[in-house]
Amino acid sequence: MIQFFYENLQESVSTDYQKWLEDIILSEGKKIGEINYIFCDDEYLLKINQDYLQHDYYTDIITFDYVKGKTISGEIFVSLQRISDNASTLSRDYEEELKRVLAHGILHLAGYKDKTEEEEKEMRRMEDLYLAKFRDLNPG
Repeated sequence: MIQFFYENLQESVSTDYQKWLEDIILSEGKKIGEINYIFCDDEYLLKINQDYLQHDYYTDIITFDYVKGKTISGEIFVSLQRISDNASTLSRDYEEELKRVLAHGILHLAGYKDKTEEEEKEMRRMEDLYLAKFRDLNPG
């Protein structure tokens, strides 16, 4: 089951994305476990980054992997503030950038990495694939 939670935010994210995210998991040949998206602001996610990863910088997403075998479980922290800033900086649509980041977290749990240039290319390819599937399923 995929659930959405909010920390330090007034805004919310459409729950319409849950089925699409579940479809990504199933398309990857995995089972759906317990997945929690925690939407927050920059400061909340910076504190997570500092406390748990010893990184002192802003990021749009941090994924904690609780995967067991083929069952995908985890906590995915997402800064909506950072997504908005990134969408503006990259001249992208906010919703498109949000979907990319949501898929990115699931893909990490499915086993995709993005530490090397080659891994990053594969991650982007998979994000693009699933974004296209979302558009195909939700035209207009």
